[in-house]
Amino acid sequence: QVQLVESGGGSVQAGGSLRLSCAAPRSFISATCMGWFRQAPGKEREGVASIYTSGAYYADSVKGRFTISQDIAKSTLSLQMNSLKPEETDMYYCAVRTSGGQCGWLRPSDFGIWGQGTQVTVSS
Repeated sequence: QVQLVESGGGSVQAGGSLRLSCAAPRSFISATCMGWFRQAPGKEREGVASIYTSGAYYADSVKGRFTISQDIAKSTLSLQMNSLKPEETDMYYCAVRTSGGQCGWLRPSDFGIWGQGTQVTVSS
């Protein structure tokens, strides 16, 4: 059973923008900590942003450029990414926290439900 499905990835020039979406069960959108993570080949998965009832949280590297949001009616989690950099060429994943620490810690190990990912390529 598919639980999380990402979309919106693609190729953009440096400085461009993309909006990623994650279709998820409404119960996840409304009642759990959800986040966006990214991973490049040969590197560890890193947290990008998360959102919960306590608010939204961002990795320092994306503050001021990315915005995470929920649309409960549409049952989607989104990530607006502006001023993209070539080094942000990664597979981006939507995830649900299932254990561990606080939502804002953005620790991949705290998230146990993952989508298949959507590729983002930023060219210089």
